[in-house]
Amino acid sequence: MPVSPRNRGRIADPALEVPLKRDEFSWIGRLDQAVFDAIYRRSLVYNTCWEDPAVDRQALAIGPDDTLLVITSAGCNVLDYLLCGPRRVHAVDANPRQTALLELKLAGIRRLEHGDFFRIFGEGRHPAFRDVYRDCLREDLSAFARAYWDDRQHWFDAASPSGSFYFHGLSGVIARLFRSWVSLRPDLGRAIDALFAAGSLEAQREIYDLDVQHRLWRGPLRWALSRPITLSMLGVPHPQRREVLAQHADGVPGYVRAAIDYVMRELPLAENYFWHVYLRGAYSRETCPAYLERGNFERLRAGLVDRVVPHTCTVTEFLKRTPEPISKFVLLDHMDWMSCLHPGALAEEWACIFESARPGARAIFRSAHARPRYLEEIPVPRGRDSRPLRDWLVLHEEQAAVLTRQDRVHTYAGFHIADLPV
Repeated sequence: MPVSPRNRGRIADPALEVPLKRDEFSWIGRLDQAVFDAIYRRSLVYNTCWEDPAVDRQALAIGPDDTLLVITSAGCNVLDYLLCGPRRVHAVDANPRQTALLELKLAGIRRLEHGDFFRIFGEGRHPAFRDVYRDCLREDLSAFARAYWDDRQHWFDAASPSGSFYFHGLSGVIARLFRSWVSLRPDLGRAIDALFAAGSLEAQREIYDLDVQHRLWRGPLRWALSRPITLSMLGVPHPQRREVLAQHADGVPGYVRAAIDYVMRELPLAENYFWHVYLRGAYSRETCPAYLERGNFERLRAGLVDRVVPHTCTVTEFLKRTPEPISKFVLLDHMDWMSCLHPGALAEEWACIFESARPGARAIFRSAHARPRYLEEIPVPRGRDSRPLRDWLVLHEEQAAVLTRQDRVHTYAGFHIADLPV
């Protein structure tokens, strides 16, 4: 599921800092955030991406002259954007474990045949993973990634009790617990299986309304979704929970239920690989990210894979040290938490984005709120001028609204498409 502080920024200039209002972030919120930070610093948060690249592609119109900055997350969408044939993709993430996962995928594309690659990253397990890792993948990894995967080869073992790589990492543990909960309710499990087997959207909607909804949203699931520790493991920090509470009377459980209700009623599950892997722990050959399809895998292997460059740092750190102009920015959702905890760092990040952007550059970003406050409240300097972020951007709100309805994940209230100032 969505949202985490993937790019923690440090404030280089204290003059850029914008003080928090005293009532904006309570001591309980700060304690909650401290717990989240402690978990985040030690863990792989995302084992798969929770942003729909099909929507992103339409918003970005990636072409052969584009150079992208993409927050890495699990690396799935980095590989998806590569299939558009851009000049280069810089994959940036402050969490080295997320970079390590991308490195493992890049090594697999370069060194493996499609069948082995799909077993590892499609099915989430391989009967001889330790041998494949030792003989084919390990030497291609950086020192950190090598040490990280040396200790976690069992995540891909076919005989592992957890059953799949996609039941590991923080979000994976929650998926495994949900699967265990469903296994104790055979009627719900059968109804979910029927959802995926539905032959039409009408049949899918009927199954969900009659057989799934009332069983799914009983007390235990609602209780779990209201616990801060559950949301921290899903990658949802306190500032984003606060944004949810500001716009949904039924809190986080109601917000999540509304999102899932929409997905199950309005979008065909037959092509929704996001919920397929979350509920089943594996992709199928027919329902999987584009990079796992044989033809696309071969295109990546034939040379596109060499156009991605991983970086473990913040967005600001990357932009300050690279002279390469960027034409497309994929910023995910990290501004939700930065605007609350480190507004000055967010202002500095946007100043660097403006400085590094090529003429005609475009950015996309997501938020837990349909109209995030930071667009109006964060002053961003450009030259000698300083204005609210919203005043610098040309937002394509109608296009974003149309694409939001197509989003197969559908757990973000806000999707934003912005042209940057020339």
